[in-house]
Amino acid sequence: MLLATTPVAQDWPSFRGLHGGGVSVDADPPLRWNIGSSTNVAWRMPIPGLGHSSPIVWHDRIFLTTAVSDLPASRALTLGESDRAGIESASDQVPHRWQVLAFDRSTGRQLWARTIHQGVPRVKRHVKASHASATPATDGRVLIAMLGSEGLYAFDLDGKQLWRQDLGALSVGLADDPTYEWGPASSPVIHGNSVIVQNDRYQDSYLAAFDVRTGKELWRSSRQERPSWSTPLVHTATGSDPVIVVNSPFFIRGHDLANGRERWRVADEDGQVKVSTPVGAGDLAIVTGGYPSAGRPIRAIRASTGAVVWEHPRGSPYTSTPIVYDGLLYIVTDNGIVSAYGVADGQRVYQQRLPPAAGTFSASPVAAAGRIYFTSEDGQVFVVRAGPQYQLLATNDMDDACMATPALSGDLLVMRTKSHLYALRQRTVG
Repeated sequence: MLLATTPVAQDWPSFRGLHGGGVSVDADPPLRWNIGSSTNVAWRMPIPGLGHSSPIVWHDRIFLTTAVSDLPASRALTLGESDRAGIESASDQVPHRWQVLAFDRSTGRQLWARTIHQGVPRVKRHVKASHASATPATDGRVLIAMLGSEGLYAFDLDGKQLWRQDLGALSVGLADDPTYEWGPASSPVIHGNSVIVQNDRYQDSYLAAFDVRTGKELWRSSRQERPSWSTPLVHTATGSDPVIVVNSPFFIRGHDLANGRERWRVADEDGQVKVSTPVGAGDLAIVTGGYPSAGRPIRAIRASTGAVVWEHPRGSPYTSTPIVYDGLLYIVTDNGIVSAYGVADGQRVYQQRLPPAAGTFSASPVAAAGRIYFTSEDGQVFVVRAGPQYQLLATNDMDDACMATPALSGDLLVMRTKSHLYALRQRTVG
């Protein structure tokens, strides 16, 4: 049991990996690959339905979620269409089957699939979103799957359902017009014996903790908020109690992990459509996101007190979550502008637009082996050298739309496209 629940170097147990940072210090993913010729493609597996949840890895297994509809029009946007999506809801209010899938990490063989809910979605989704956008999480004992308005579920790693919590209709969308329903995407976070869930919606918003073993609600912190899609950060700086940092439209807040009590708040003037997750950097939490992205600030907040250490009035991403790697903060905006900042002082080190054909960015970057991987919605993966000078090392084409953030696991880069799950590995020679 100890071996089963102790993380190893290849584990990527939640959205953006261990502690939500998007970095693996031990991973060695490939620099280049080619989907057409299968160069550095270890394996690929078709994925039914539509889901933007990211794959997670625990030891020898990969998990992800999806929502399957028999309506052909319910598929995601095709390549090149995402920048013309607008703000409309998708027209797919027909029966769906929500599934949790498990794959063998080495071979890609599907180990099991569980259909855990069937019916018409309780809320609509954005045309650019999915009905399975929240990334699952695991601690090696329990697998938690957040299926939005269809509930919060827990399984063992062999797919046996342990419990379910009905969180109600997670109605989220345009801040001032509830007729625009875009569907939820905030992912669950496991810390110790607690599952943390952020549910910012038009009415009755809350942050809540549930017992990971039983599903019993441990506490709930209610508040009046606008809709958001951000995932909470459990910040664990040395020498202080863990703080849950929550990025919401009206306020950025810090909460006690033990009881949910609000410890501090930072007002966010005219905040709306918060998607980016806070990122830990030493004793700081870097908080970004919101609409319109061009005029949104970047803030470095001391997680223990809520004090703003530094702030940039502009330059925030709209959708993706930034990454902190070797003392630098990297941000990619929706239109493909990469900026690097010093974490300690917030000074910008460089700013560079990715190649013109880069398209739009929703997936968040990941980093390993001195490289940062930026994935566009059109399936272009740009590999940039980490450091104070911009250098584009490689451009790779997944030949399919990509909305999910990749996972890093040992020598694998695990990518989810619109239709497939890929494991990419550098092929050894000789």
